[in-house]
Amino acid sequence: MTDTATYDADLQLFIAGEWRGGEAREARPVFNPATADTIAELPVATAADLDEALAAAERGWPLWRAKSFDERAALMHKAAGLIRERADHIATLLTLEQGKPLAEARGEVLSAAGLFDYFAEQGKRIEGRVLQRPAGQRAMVLKQPVGPVAAFSPWNFPVNLMVKKIAPALAAGCVVIAKAPEETPGCTSAIMRCIADAGIPGDAAQLVYGNPDMISRHLLGSPVIRKVSFTGSTAVGKHLMKLAADNVQRITMELGGHAPVLIFDDCDLDATLDRVVAQKFRNAGQVCVSPTRFYVQQGIYDAFVKGFAERTAKVRVGSGLDANTQMGPLANERRIPALEAMIADATARGARVVAGGGRGEGGYFFQPTALADVPVDADAMNHEPFGPMALIRPFATEEDALEQANRLPYGLAAFAFTENGRRINRIADGIESGMVGINSFVISSHDMPFGGIKQSGFGSESGPEGLDGYLVTKAVHIY
Repeated sequence: MTDTATYDADLQLFIAGEWRGGEAREARPVFNPATADTIAELPVATAADLDEALAAAERGWPLWRAKSFDERAALMHKAAGLIRERADHIATLLTLEQGKPLAEARGEVLSAAGLFDYFAEQGKRIEGRVLQRPAGQRAMVLKQPVGPVAAFSPWNFPVNLMVKKIAPALAAGCVVIAKAPEETPGCTSAIMRCIADAGIPGDAAQLVYGNPDMISRHLLGSPVIRKVSFTGSTAVGKHLMKLAADNVQRITMELGGHAPVLIFDDCDLDATLDRVVAQKFRNAGQVCVSPTRFYVQQGIYDAFVKGFAERTAKVRVGSGLDANTQMGPLANERRIPALEAMIADATARGARVVAGGGRGEGGYFFQPTALADVPVDADAMNHEPFGPMALIRPFATEEDALEQANRLPYGLAAFAFTENGRRINRIADGIESGMVGINSFVISSHDMPFGGIKQSGFGSESGPEGLDGYLVTKAVHIY
């Protein structure tokens, strides 16, 4: 594909089985981050829209819940098939709205299809227990759907993270009102069209956009909503937890991280550098599990910094629609001054910029950036940059590395590179993180839990644990 493409998206809300456009609704602009041009206008939900969505969810839940596991699975498999059929179109919309390279966007769309297939089958495996009692008596433990769900997903992986909430909810027998990101409405509405076209009822899966604070207060303020699932910043997660407390709504929170990477002197240095640089600048560093704090053992520190800087300087930046692009623009202009401020703070404290360090040309581009000798008190070492910025500093001992890795209040993902088998076990046990990658950054799969600890959240998405989050436990005693 060339570096140009037509933005072909029909931006509407999907409420109670109806697509609703801009009639009597405010609109907000949608931007192409590669050019900073406005490419569409998005209608936003009103309070009346949300009331209708809540009424539809309340009405639709008993009907969707009553369907058999096989009926729900068949419809979900059909949605997965439609997503695959339309993958190229959806991926193009995603790249135009969010900026990531087209190959990454297509991979994200196909992953979303896989999530529907996985949870369609996992929904057939909801099990309880029957306990032995004296003759004529029984004790049973049942797992049942929690009820209507409000699902909030972000713009960095808009397709995959929205489906990560919708698919397990539907598989469990719940209904969902999805509040998708306003920055990326074309690709997310295209996914919802696949869901609707598959025959999943409009009362079971709905889609809204609008003012995030207004929507969250309105939905969580309703007793119709029984569960909240959110992916985003820790600050917003705390806000939603407070709102959910009033109605004692169940919560799954996948919040911010600041992933440490421990590089030991017994690793394969060249192979490790190839992996870490490619992963650091994936999606322009706008990844909740992006490797960011690189702690490198002293004996290989200088070689690591040199190799990291050389590889960073070669990362090809450009439009995500250009097949040669390795890193696209940032999704939002507001990240650029934040990154500039972090770099200025770090260098004022003694850090060295060894690659990049400034804005790119046009759009919302920022250079792939690496800083060495970054002090612990630098702002970027304590608050997630969420951009194409790598922070490198040395360590002496394994104990020092673990102390630095664990010192922040975040614990979403962590990584380590070493060939020492005993050390691998110690790192896996000692690091405080919901997910740990050893000699790899592959920590997300459909059949494994994805989630954090400490202020990075609680609860899991994906895997059997992801389905459990949409189920409640009922004990039944029969005499």
